[in-house]
Amino acid sequence: MAGKRRAAFLDRDGTINVEKRYLHKTEDFEFIPGAPEAIKSLKAAGFLVVVVSNQSGIARGYFDEDAVEKLHRHIQGELICLGTSIDAFYFCPHHPDEGLGEYKVVCDCRKGQPGMLLQAARDHNIDLSRSFMVGDKIADIEAAENAGCKPIMVLTGYGQSEAHKLVQGRATICEDIVDAVKEILRIYNKEVEME
Repeated sequence: MAGKRRAAFLDRDGTINVEKRYLHKTEDFEFIPGAPEAIKSLKAAGFLVVVVSNQSGIARGYFDEDAVEKLHRHIQGELICLGTSIDAFYFCPHHPDEGLGEYKVVCDCRKGQPGMLLQAARDHNIDLSRSFMVGDKIADIEAAENAGCKPIMVLTGYGQSEAHKLVQGRATICEDIVDAVKEILRIYNKEVEME
């Protein structure tokens, strides 16, 4: 897999930013403390940073795709002001049961399916086996497993209530994105030493 890049796939709500149900307004956005610096550390180590987010609020009719894209532009702008950025944003607008119209569909992009990660790998020449997925829900862990990434669960967002559902050893559990990035860089540095 020479030439392929490592990525850190990050869930959005509850992982990068404070969980607020069906977040879509820029004025409600709030980084989890240390998240911008953690993203900066990943980029400095050569990782692509890719946000992958289920946004079923679109399917439910609470907001539209433009609202999500506007919020992502806001997040990117905030990060750029802090000297870093996200390399790509992917989101799933579907829901298999609660969706309206064209959005009510069983898809391969809604986590725990791996569709967003697989698409990102194709788009950005990513080696999934050397990449990580960080999130606060079982669906994030399933997406990582189905894509062949290393899964990390954070205890922010829904993480506290979701972590006890995990079979021990299925995923690394970290306090928050800051601790998750420290763990990613620890594993990465160990692998580099062995190469």
